[in-house]
Amino acid sequence: MSLAATGALVSEAAAKSCAVAAFNVITLEHVEAVIAGAEAARSPVVLQVSENAVKFRHGQLLPLARAAVTAAEAAAVPVALHMDHVKEHGLLHQAADAGFSSAMFDAAHLPYEQNLAATRAAADWAHAHGMWIEAELGEVGGKDGQPPLDAHAPGARTDPGEARQFVRDSGVDALAVAVGSSHAMTSRTASLNHELLKRLDEALPVPLVLHGSSGVPDEELATAVAGGIAKVNIGTALNIVMTDAIRRHVTGHPGAVDPRGYLAAGRKAMTDTVVHLLAVVRASG
Repeated sequence: MSLAATGALVSEAAAKSCAVAAFNVITLEHVEAVIAGAEAARSPVVLQVSENAVKFRHGQLLPLARAAVTAAEAAAVPVALHMDHVKEHGLLHQAADAGFSSAMFDAAHLPYEQNLAATRAAADWAHAHGMWIEAELGEVGGKDGQPPLDAHAPGARTDPGEARQFVRDSGVDALAVAVGSSHAMTSRTASLNHELLKRLDEALPVPLVLHGSSGVPDEELATAVAGGIAKVNIGTALNIVMTDAIRRHVTGHPGAVDPRGYLAAGRKAMTDTVVHLLAVVRASG
């Protein structure tokens, strides 16, 4: 199957009142697990590569990107590639030539006017090169080892009026909103502000994205999708189960030295998690 476009998958999900799941991948095992889970669930999926993942791979995008493209093209379900949390324009430009149909440009840490100007420039460039662009307004928190923002901290929640103006002036195709989730949560205890999400859904003409979904319980996640979330970002949940499975395997096989044993265990655990979460985010449709 040919590589899918993120924008098309998100639009289709929004039309069906469900969401497309976007999983962050770091290793080839992540890529294989996400695609295997999507095939088992018979569901489209998005593979996301973050700027931090590229930094981990010695600043090289193409090795992981080419592996992801090759795996996606061989998949039995639609698979798209998305560049996640890009702050460097150079990396955004590389992504357009590496098989990525979309990117999330991350300027949410900047003051509003600077965020808007940087995002507008990124959106203009992306659209000129056939890319779908996502941005963030309000801070989801928890990124780069920072603690989650307090619910009452300035910028901790996305304001509907400000978001409507931001979308209009920036020209983005989707907006990640801050409604109570946080990046890198290792426990599923986040409580979302569904009333705020409803107001955002009513105010904005573009699909809404939920970051930090690994920390959101199934029921909360399903309610958020029913309330207007059309793209759900998941990363830490895969890393948790992969690490746990590898730890158990190494502990149970102290004399083993072949990495294929524990990597297979980690890949299988991630596949099972993908199947489960795909059922959650697509249940509303």
